[in-house]
Amino acid sequence: MPTIAAMETTTGFLGWMCSVALLAGCGGGVGYVVKPVPLDQKLRETVVQADPGWVSAKIALIDVDGLIVNRRAGLWGTGENPVSLLAEKLDKAGGDRNVKAVVLRINSPGGTVQATEAMYSRAKRFTKNTGKPVLVCITDVGASGAYYLACAGKRIVCQPSSLVGSIGVIVQTVSFAGTMKMLGIQAEAITSGALKDMGSPLKDLTPAERKLFQEMVDEFYGQFVEVVAEGRSGLTVEKARALADGRVYTGRQAIKLGLVDQLGDLQDAIAQTKAAAEIKRAKVVMYHRPLGYRANVYSAAQAPGPQTQINLVNVQAGGLMLLRRPAFLYLWSTDRPAAAR
Repeated sequence: MPTIAAMETTTGFLGWMCSVALLAGCGGGVGYVVKPVPLDQKLRETVVQADPGWVSAKIALIDVDGLIVNRRAGLWGTGENPVSLLAEKLDKAGGDRNVKAVVLRINSPGGTVQATEAMYSRAKRFTKNTGKPVLVCITDVGASGAYYLACAGKRIVCQPSSLVGSIGVIVQTVSFAGTMKMLGIQAEAITSGALKDMGSPLKDLTPAERKLFQEMVDEFYGQFVEVVAEGRSGLTVEKARALADGRVYTGRQAIKLGLVDQLGDLQDAIAQTKAAAEIKRAKVVMYHRPLGYRANVYSAAQAPGPQTQINLVNVQAGGLMLLRRPAFLYLWSTDRPAAAR
């Protein structure tokens, strides 16, 4: 075990080395900031907005941003796992007796069927287990899987210019068989069954494979429609199905169709959340890792590093769009799918 003197010597040496590095690298208008950071990466809480006076009641503002996938998001997988992060934040809100309600702020084009279902179920279970209402605020986009998740909320608020809906399912496949034939390349798979390599990019879909994919798409589509009908009072399964042709709607269109409850911004959503929780005043808090400073209620709760951008979804979707295997998606996409509903 090092002595105190040795530790002081080591600390002094490291400080000297840091000073040298800083002085060497500060040319050309470039500087460096060195500060200690917590090794514990548990979520921290920051108050980003508060009503006047002493307030104990809290509203937790939780962001769902980018692709909904059950893996690390971002082009290089540098972000957080959205499913895991949502569960962690809901657990923190659920364990704090001062948190009276949650606002899910959604800006997403959707994602995989499985990740969407997991996040939706987690949000529904939160209210069931804690009795705390969950309300939703859609900012730019709440499409497909993101709208599926929004239906877990007691109320949905969106802006007039928000894009909402895209109720439907796609499974995207691709075939390089024609190109391979032109190049004189032949792929051959040894399988245990005729359908084991169904959807392989190395061969065209057979009629039997297409039929099976369509059956699964229809099943997931029916599940989506039922979730919408369950979550939106006034929408029957038949009415929801009539709106579920895959298109997106503007916020103004969505409220007329019963897909959202109110046109407004985040402040309107917070006001609705207070009413749902039966409180008049509250602090709005956000959860983040130690390095994720939040300045105010409009701060985005994103991890450092490259983030998925909705307008570049087909470029930055990582493994989703590399088509290593067919993926069933609740995703607003401009690509023409092999099977869609």
